[in-house]
Amino acid sequence: MKIKLIILDVDGVLTDGKITIGSDGIEMKSFHVKDGMGISLAKYYGIKFAMITGRRSEAVLNRARELKIDYVYQGVSDKKAVFDKLLIDLNLDYCHVCTIGDDLNDLPVIQHSALSFAPHDAVEFVKKNVTYITNAKGGEGAVREMIDFILKSETDYDLLVKNYLDVKYELTQ
Repeated sequence: MKIKLIILDVDGVLTDGKITIGSDGIEMKSFHVKDGMGISLAKYYGIKFAMITGRRSEAVLNRARELKIDYVYQGVSDKKAVFDKLLIDLNLDYCHVCTIGDDLNDLPVIQHSALSFAPHDAVEFVKKNVTYITNAKGGEGAVREMIDFILKSETDYDLLVKNYLDVKYELTQ
């Protein structure tokens, strides 16, 4: 099985799940640079990425632009419907998809992905329904841990990193 698409939840996966809203109403989120570098490496390898999140945030759009995330869906109440449409649009089967999520609203996508992960601090029910649980918590490198696992399973990781650095491909963190 070769992973061609990784579906990312945002809050609790790419972030620690905390939502900071300033007195001006602007929402702030913290993202981990190790996750960003992992996404950049996986994109170099040929994996596409989608963010599917229940909330709407300008911070998410900014981070997605920085990382050149292929598909971004915000304010989604039915993640499975978006997931199904994305697979049709990309002409992909479930067997080529990996998903990482941390809470109940991620389960419909997790349960229909060939490979699934949850951050170490995900809710217990989600952890019971995934293929792997990362050692890292959400927002603390869980996505990078997942990506490294996939890349090490599918290719010569050392050679991939060497080639990535040699061509100086989009070294985005």
